[in-house]
Amino acid sequence: MEKITQRFLKYISYDTKSDPENGENQKPSSPGQWDLANELKKELEELGLEATINDEAFVFSEIKANTDKNLPKVGFISHMDTSPEMPGKIDNPQIIEYKGGDIKLNDKRSLTVEDFPILEDLKGLTLITTRGETLLGADDKSGIAAIMNMAEYFVNHPEIEHGDIKIAFTPDEEIGTGADTFDVETFGADFAYTIDGGYLGELEYETFNGAGAKVKIKGKSVHPGSAKDTMINSTSIAFEFDRLLGDVKRPEHTEGYEGFYHLIGINGDIENTNMEYIIRHHDRNEFESMKNQFILNKDYLNNKYGDIIEVEIKDSYYNMGEILKDKPEIVGYAKTAMENLGIEPIISPVRGGTDGSKLSFMGLPCPNIFAGGLNFHGVYEILPIEFLEKSSETIIEIVKVIAKDC
Repeated sequence: MEKITQRFLKYISYDTKSDPENGENQKPSSPGQWDLANELKKELEELGLEATINDEAFVFSEIKANTDKNLPKVGFISHMDTSPEMPGKIDNPQIIEYKGGDIKLNDKRSLTVEDFPILEDLKGLTLITTRGETLLGADDKSGIAAIMNMAEYFVNHPEIEHGDIKIAFTPDEEIGTGADTFDVETFGADFAYTIDGGYLGELEYETFNGAGAKVKIKGKSVHPGSAKDTMINSTSIAFEFDRLLGDVKRPEHTEGYEGFYHLIGINGDIENTNMEYIIRHHDRNEFESMKNQFILNKDYLNNKYGDIIEVEIKDSYYNMGEILKDKPEIVGYAKTAMENLGIEPIISPVRGGTDGSKLSFMGLPCPNIFAGGLNFHGVYEILPIEFLEKSSETIIEIVKVIAKDC
C-alpha cells in the first residue's frame, strides 16, 4: 500500500491542469504535463524498461512477452492532465483512517454524509482528500499509479507468464484532444484498457456519442424608443432558440441512457449573441436527430426573423459500444479478472466520454476500468487507497487471465 500511495502523492504534486485555450494549437496544452511525462519516463527506465516521449508528451513503454505463446498484445492507458475547472497541484492532501461521519476539509468546506452519502460505503478505508481548495487529481493520476505499480510487479516477477504489455500516458484528455493524435500503430496493442473510471468495480464499454454546437445570432440594434417592428434583439432570439430545444433533454433531468442538450456558455448583447452547447446521446440515431434539431431551429428562426442565425456542429467522439459489441472477449477478460479478485463488476454506460471512445474508432478497442477515485473535478474529490490498490491488482489479473485463456 505504501509504495502505490507514495507514487500517487508524487504525481498529484505536479500541476498538470490542461488549458482549453491552447488545446487546438498546442499539445500538451500546459507545461506541467511535460514535467510529469519526463518523470514517468524516468521511473519506467529505473524499472529497466525502455520508454519514449514524443513531441506531444505521449509517454510509451512496453514490458516484453516472456513466453513463446502467441498471446494478444494488451495495453493500459491513463492520462496525465487534470481538469481545467480548478487548480490541480496539491502538496498537502489529507490522509484519513475513515471511521464515519463528515470530513472537514478546511474552515469553510466539509465532505458531509448528507451531500455525499457514498461516504457510508467507505467506513474502515483509508481516504486521501483535498484541503478544500484544489481538486485531488485522482482523475487520472490514480490510473497512472495503478499502471506503474503493475509494471513494477511484472518486472519483479519474471516467472509469471505474459504476452507483450503496452503502456501509454497521454496528455489533454480533459479537454478532449488527447487521443486525437494517439499513434495506435506505434503503440502496437491489439486492444487496451483506459484506467480512468471511479468506484471499485466499474467496468465501462458504452459511452455517449458527443458533439459540440456553436450558435451565432446577429441582431439589429436601434433606439428602444423607436424600435417597433425594427429592433431584433439577438439575446432574446437566443432564449427562443434554447426554448425550442425543450426542457426535458437537459442534464439535470436525465440519467442512464438518456441524452441531453447542455448550454455551457452564452454571451451577447442586442447586436450579437453567441451560444455554445454540448450534445450527448448513447444511441447514434437519436444523436443524429438531436444534432438535426439545431438545424431545424436555425431554419425556423431564420424564416421568422431573416437570415440572422448560423449554426456550427462538430462531432467530438462516438459510443465505443459500437465497436466493443463485436469483441465481447475484451470486456470478458476484465470481468473475469475482477471476479477472480472478489470484486463485483459494476457495468453501466458512461455518461460522458473517455479517450477509449476515440481510440476504439481508431482501431484500438478500449474499455474503461475503475481507478478508484470519487467526486472528480472538484474540491470534494476522494481516493480510497484500497480502491487504488484493487485497480492495480485488476490490471495485473487481466494480464494473467489473458495468458491463461488465450
